[in-house]
Amino acid sequence: MSSGGAPAPRLPRQAKLFGWVSLLNDFASDMIYPLLPAFVTGVLGGGPQALGALDGAAEFAAAFVKLGSGRLADRQRSRGPLIVVGYFVAVVVRPVIAVTGAAWQVIGLRVVDRLGKGLRTPPRDALIADVTPASLRGRAFGLQRGMDHAGAVLGPILAWWLLASGSANVRAVIGASIVPGVVVLALAVWAVKDGRGRQRRVEGAESPGPPPPSAAFYRPLPPALFAISFFYLLRMPDTLIILRSQELGVPVAVVPLLWAAVHVVRSSSSFVGGEASDRLGPARTMWVGWLVYAALAAGMARAGSAAAAWGLFLALGLVAGLTESPERALVARVAGERQGSGFGYYHGITGFAALVGGVGLGAVFQRYGAGTAFLVSAAGGLGLVLAWPIVTARLRRQV
Repeated sequence: MSSGGAPAPRLPRQAKLFGWVSLLNDFASDMIYPLLPAFVTGVLGGGPQALGALDGAAEFAAAFVKLGSGRLADRQRSRGPLIVVGYFVAVVVRPVIAVTGAAWQVIGLRVVDRLGKGLRTPPRDALIADVTPASLRGRAFGLQRGMDHAGAVLGPILAWWLLASGSANVRAVIGASIVPGVVVLALAVWAVKDGRGRQRRVEGAESPGPPPPSAAFYRPLPPALFAISFFYLLRMPDTLIILRSQELGVPVAVVPLLWAAVHVVRSSSSFVGGEASDRLGPARTMWVGWLVYAALAAGMARAGSAAAAWGLFLALGLVAGLTESPERALVARVAGERQGSGFGYYHGITGFAALVGGVGLGAVFQRYGAGTAFLVSAAGGLGLVLAWPIVTARLRRQV
């Protein structure tokens, strides 16, 4: 019960359903993703350039589409269809990778898969924000991110077991991803079915308060989104962290298990990060996450053994838990009445920032070595940590 005698607010059903949708969708996706490098290079005869094109083209496509789908998601009637179509595209396209015969076909299908992600993500986050009381948004996004990462634990473990036991080859494992995908579609339809009715009840129950101007997401960028985007620009991509771990002695055959273990940490810490966002505020929670990242990136630069790689990579999982949920809660606050556009700009701009940063840090990694690349990333993180109090001061004046 709340202090005034009224029932304490609870997470809406839609937020919980989208948690299960995210779990099963990532279960299906991560049955495939860790296998793509071996599939492209070993089965299809592609090379490192093909792998670079795979990730770069996919992320560019997703970031571009997120900007448009966010604008469309400001129309309440568009959200449900965008979400369902986005998941449908992924469910249909992913298993087709199993029958491809050339690397360029895998690249094309992966791009289409990411287009589906671009379609569904901003309207899904906007719907979660709109149907959830403001005091619980951190927990709602913590639940979604936590279950998303839980799916990324289960998928690689199942794929590893099927391959290690001889029950299936790579193509069969990829094709089997359609099974959880069908359940994803059913749950997604259920989650969006009565979202508009729930949204009206939440809007009527909460105090109206003057919303921040929606034009803030057009010009100029809010200080919060600028700072978040800078973090994505300086953050080391997972692929380079995996490569650094291999340099330090982690066997390639063990990488799927390391990847699953990292997502155990990301999943559990997402629930903690979501609750901390509601209690301490998203700005403070993100700041802690950035500080943790800067320290661990510097540690990865100086690491000298496989055991150190394991420990540091697992600890880096805490960063996702401390940043992803607060980021979304903060975007929901700043976006005001235009949740769709807000999340569209958030996902689109951070996607572009991650792509540019990944290319730049990859070039430093290749030319000067892993230690230098991680130190550059850590220095950027420390700079953001020192600048954030100034950013939050501006944010308070703007909101």
